[in-house]
Amino acid sequence: YEYLKEIYEAVKEFKKVLFSKSTEKLHNWIKKYEKSSIQGIQSFIHGIKRDIVAVENAIKYEYSNGLAEGKINKIKLIKRMMYGRCKFETLKNKILLIEHN
Repeated sequence: YEYLKEIYEAVKEFKKVLFSKSTEKLHNWIKKYEKSSIQGIQSFIHGIKRDIVAVENAIKYEYSNGLAEGKINKIKLIKRMMYGRCKFETLKNKILLIEHN
Protein backbone atom coordinates (compact mmCIF):
# COMPACT_ATOMS: atom_id res chain seq x y z
CA TYR A 1 0.00 0.00 0.00
CA GLU A 2 2.28 2.69 -1.32
CA TYR A 3 -0.38 5.40 -1.04
CA LEU A 4 -0.72 4.78 2.72
CA LYS A 5 3.01 5.26 3.10
CA GLU A 6 2.77 8.57 1.23
CA ILE A 7 -0.12 9.72 3.42
CA TYR A 8 1.75 8.74 6.58
CA GLU A 9 4.88 10.61 5.48
CA ALA A 10 2.87 13.71 4.49
CA VAL A 11 1.08 13.81 7.84
CA LYS A 12 4.28 13.22 9.80
CA GLU A 13 6.11 15.98 7.93
CA PHE A 14 3.16 18.38 8.27
CA LYS A 15 3.17 17.85 12.03
CA LYS A 16 6.85 18.79 12.08
CA VAL A 17 6.07 21.90 10.04
CA LEU A 18 3.38 22.97 12.51
CA PHE A 19 5.75 22.80 15.46
CA SER A 20 8.75 24.25 13.61
CA LYS A 21 7.51 27.87 13.78
CA SER A 22 8.81 28.31 10.21
CA THR A 23 6.50 29.40 7.39
CA GLU A 24 9.29 28.63 4.91
CA LYS A 25 9.01 24.96 5.85
CA LEU A 26 5.26 25.17 5.22
CA HIS A 27 5.82 26.43 1.69
CA ASN A 28 8.44 23.73 1.08
CA TRP A 29 5.97 21.09 2.30
CA ILE A 30 3.28 22.44 -0.03
CA LYS A 31 5.66 22.35 -3.02
CA LYS A 32 6.67 18.80 -2.18
CA TYR A 33 3.13 17.39 -1.90
CA GLU A 34 1.05 19.52 -4.27
CA LYS A 35 1.84 17.12 -7.14
CA SER A 36 0.73 14.12 -5.08
CA SER A 37 -1.42 11.52 -6.80
CA ILE A 38 -3.61 11.28 -3.69
CA GLN A 39 -6.73 13.43 -4.02
CA GLY A 40 -7.07 13.95 -0.25
CA ILE A 41 -3.62 15.51 0.03
CA GLN A 42 -4.29 17.77 -2.97
CA SER A 43 -7.60 18.86 -1.44
CA PHE A 44 -5.91 19.59 1.90
CA ILE A 45 -3.24 21.70 0.18
CA HIS A 46 -5.92 23.57 -1.78
CA GLY A 47 -7.62 24.42 1.52
CA ILE A 48 -4.34 25.62 3.01
CA LYS A 49 -3.69 27.85 -0.01
CA ARG A 50 -7.18 29.38 0.25
CA ASP A 51 -6.42 30.58 3.77
CA ILE A 52 -2.62 30.73 3.72
CA VAL A 53 -2.36 33.80 5.98
CA ALA A 54 -4.28 32.11 8.79
CA VAL A 55 -2.20 28.93 8.46
CA GLU A 56 1.04 30.93 8.52
CA ASN A 57 -0.13 32.80 11.62
CA ALA A 58 -1.07 29.53 13.33
CA ILE A 59 2.47 28.30 12.72
CA LYS A 60 4.23 31.54 13.73
CA TYR A 61 2.29 32.41 16.89
CA GLU A 62 1.55 30.39 20.01
CA TYR A 63 -1.84 31.90 20.86
CA SER A 64 -5.23 31.16 19.31
CA ASN A 65 -8.91 31.92 19.79
CA GLY A 66 -9.72 28.29 20.61
CA LEU A 67 -10.87 29.03 24.15
CA ALA A 68 -13.31 31.72 23.01
CA GLU A 69 -14.62 29.50 20.20
CA GLY A 70 -15.22 26.69 22.70
CA LYS A 71 -17.26 28.95 24.97
CA ILE A 72 -19.31 30.28 22.05
CA ASN A 73 -19.98 26.73 20.86
CA LYS A 74 -21.18 25.73 24.36
CA ILE A 75 -23.55 28.72 24.54
CA LYS A 76 -24.97 27.93 21.09
CA LEU A 77 -25.56 24.32 22.10
CA ILE A 78 -27.42 25.36 25.26
CA LYS A 79 -29.45 27.88 23.23
CA ARG A 80 -30.46 25.19 20.72
CA MET A 81 -31.52 22.81 23.48
CA MET A 82 -33.72 25.49 25.04
CA TYR A 83 -35.13 26.90 21.77
CA GLY A 84 -38.68 28.17 22.13
CA ARG A 85 -39.00 27.15 25.77
CA CYS A 86 -37.84 30.14 27.73
CA LYS A 87 -36.86 33.76 27.85
CA PHE A 88 -33.42 35.32 27.71
CA GLU A 89 -33.18 35.53 31.52
CA THR A 90 -33.64 31.75 31.85
CA LEU A 91 -31.00 31.13 29.20
CA LYS A 92 -28.59 33.49 30.95
CA ASN A 93 -29.17 31.80 34.31
CA LYS A 94 -28.67 28.34 32.81
CA ILE A 95 -25.37 29.38 31.19
CA LEU A 96 -24.14 30.95 34.43
CA LEU A 97 -25.16 27.85 36.40
CA ILE A 98 -23.27 25.54 34.01
CA GLU A 99 -20.17 27.77 34.10
CA HIS A 100 -20.29 27.91 37.91
CA ASN A 101 -20.23 24.12 38.17
